[in-house]
Amino acid sequence: MAEHYAAAGVSLEAGYKSVELIKEHVKKTMRPEVLGGLGGFSGAFSLSKIKDMEEPVLLSGTDVKLAMVMNKHDTIGIDAVAMCVNDIACAGGEPLFFLDYIACGKNVPEKIADIVKGVSEGCLQSEAALIGGETAEHPGLMPEEDYDLAGFAVGVCDKKDMITGKDLNVGDVLIGLPSTGVHSNGFSLVRNVFDITEESLNTYYDELGKTLGEALLAPTKIYVKALKHIKASGITLKACSHITGGGFYENVPRMLKEGMGVEIDTKAFPKPPIFDLIQKNGDISTKEMYNVFNMGLGFVMAVDPADVEKVQAALNEINEPSYVVGKVTETGQVDVQW
Repeated sequence: MAEHYAAAGVSLEAGYKSVELIKEHVKKTMRPEVLGGLGGFSGAFSLSKIKDMEEPVLLSGTDVKLAMVMNKHDTIGIDAVAMCVNDIACAGGEPLFFLDYIACGKNVPEKIADIVKGVSEGCLQSEAALIGGETAEHPGLMPEEDYDLAGFAVGVCDKKDMITGKDLNVGDVLIGLPSTGVHSNGFSLVRNVFDITEESLNTYYDELGKTLGEALLAPTKIYVKALKHIKASGITLKACSHITGGGFYENVPRMLKEGMGVEIDTKAFPKPPIFDLIQKNGDISTKEMYNVFNMGLGFVMAVDPADVEKVQAALNEINEPSYVVGKVTETGQVDVQW
């Protein structure tokens, strides 16, 4: 059997070695609720801790990430986790556990371990357990060096604590949390602007202070702990938006009640230089940039004007920068001022 598999391009030995290399990273993410050890056919997670909730609600998020040309694989896992858990945090939830799926053209154990190392780091940052995963080798269907990474997260929230936007009012204040860069979104446009080759990604730009690849591969920021700390401080957030693909114009309206709009001052928060480089090299309009990228603002929260100082003080306690970036309006439009 193993000989036939090998002839088909699948290495069982590489699969076994991948599992062994992965285990050290996965162990670090364990939470008390995880039942059983590693290597079972399913991941078991005890729900005993949520019995005290009045009406527990499960929240889920999923995302897919594509590998980049650079031979660096330990950050893409953070991106996959971040896209799932940040969406769960948007609804007021706590991520509980994460599962990953890696499809590859050829199983190179060290590369797979690097990918899962990043997934584990994302889980550690969001305090979610990595309780399962799958690696599938597809020789002939995918080029040997290619892989796709998919992730799925489950979180929980007491229904009374869910952030739904139902209490949002005109005049509520928008507080933004900074991004680390492109956050793995908008790469279709990035590929149109730059030749995504090893040579171009390793090109150093003075305005970036690093190579293009380093700027593009900056891991997505995870906002779970910031949201948890605000909640633990007794502050109520009225609505939240995770600024991903679709930028401001697509994501911010998802946190608003019908008929409401927002006014956002883009001068109120710092813009990472990678966005100026993309815009200049691609000759892209400012509006399109804010319609595709986060432009330096990865997460937006709406709060009562009376709670602004409390929210920012709570975030200062954990050294999390925040910016007052705008307000809720009755225009029904997203008004981005630059």
